[in-house]
Amino acid sequence: MQDGVVLAHDFDLHPVSDTIQSAAVIVSRGDLAPRNQSAAACRRAEAARGCASICDDSLRRPLDDTRCLTPDELVARFRAFLAGEAVALDDVGLDLSWATPFQRALAEALRSVPRGEVVTYGELAALAGRPGAARAAGSFCAANRFWLIVPCHRVVAADGIGGYGDAGVAVKRRLLALEGVVG
Repeated sequence: MQDGVVLAHDFDLHPVSDTIQSAAVIVSRGDLAPRNQSAAACRRAEAARGCASICDDSLRRPLDDTRCLTPDELVARFRAFLAGEAVALDDVGLDLSWATPFQRALAEALRSVPRGEVVTYGELAALAGRPGAARAAGSFCAANRFWLIVPCHRVVAADGIGGYGDAGVAVKRRLLALEGVVG
């Protein structure tokens, strides 16, 4: 995290097991609000550094009304998600400064796909405003560096499960199974 915005996240998925092997958030600077900071002070700090944003003024969303999300809290959410709990991750600020407007639209559309539901690559492209751009949606998912926060495992091929990059289809099936999707 940098200034409260996730830059990337990574997990050791090999071998896939019933226990979490590791969960690591890449932390560049430790300047997040302390846990004992007042809610009002935290909100002012978030506003000042934009930690509750997706790095685009048109895509801002609140992270939390009462406190800042710390790296430990984010890791706890990841662990809960990987344990099969219904955990919200769509409020986590992301660094999408590198993304094109269409890629940001894909990220937002995908973050709005509810837990336990799937869309095809073509449907994702249409949700992002570019029907017919299924291949571009697939390329975006293949390069996704926020795979739990931007849940590309919820995107399937029109004729089956589709791929899941280096992690493999078994991981995609496991993530979907955690959400109650059988396939």
